[in-house]
Amino acid sequence: MVILKLAFASAVAFSVYRYINRDRVLHRAAFADGESAAGAVEVRNAGPEAMRSDPPEWDNVDQASDESYPASDPPASNRFT
Repeated sequence: MVILKLAFASAVAFSVYRYINRDRVLHRAAFADGESAAGAVEVRNAGPEAMRSDPPEWDNVDQASDESYPASDPPASNRFT
């Protein structure tokens, strides 16, 4: 019986939390303003212009790696090619 009361209290608390934050605009840490698109999964465009903060250095390997994310294969570009 205690578990049911705890589950009910948790559900009520979560509902209140969601109601309070219903109009809150989320700002993703890795996304520049206007870069996130609505959908089931938010994906950032590739390149430093799509990032919230500019990286100190950016080369072709960084660009290829950013474009291939979240693929499991490493980018074809590397420092030897």
